[in-house]
Amino acid sequence: MEQLVKVSRGGQVTLPAALRQAANIEIGDYLEVTLVGERLVLSPKQVIDKSQAYFWSAAWQDSEREADEDIHRGQVKQFETLDELFNDLDQED
Repeated sequence: MEQLVKVSRGGQVTLPAALRQAANIEIGDYLEVTLVGERLVLSPKQVIDKSQAYFWSAAWQDSEREADEDIHRGQVKQFETLDELFNDLDQED
């Protein structure tokens, strides 16, 4: 899908509604602009708050996947009290 757009003052470009909808781009979204040869390529990007960046690290995501697999396999325990939890942890030593 191609459409002609005009660069306005300040280098601004308005993305036509049909293109925004096709690319699922909404008001306030961030786009990365990459120069490929003589073409500009726009790619939607998510900006992650610095305080949440750890959650999206590869190591954290690997741990999340491992935890999800444990839950799926039923490799979890439930405890009524903290004492029960601590007693169970002490028995694993």
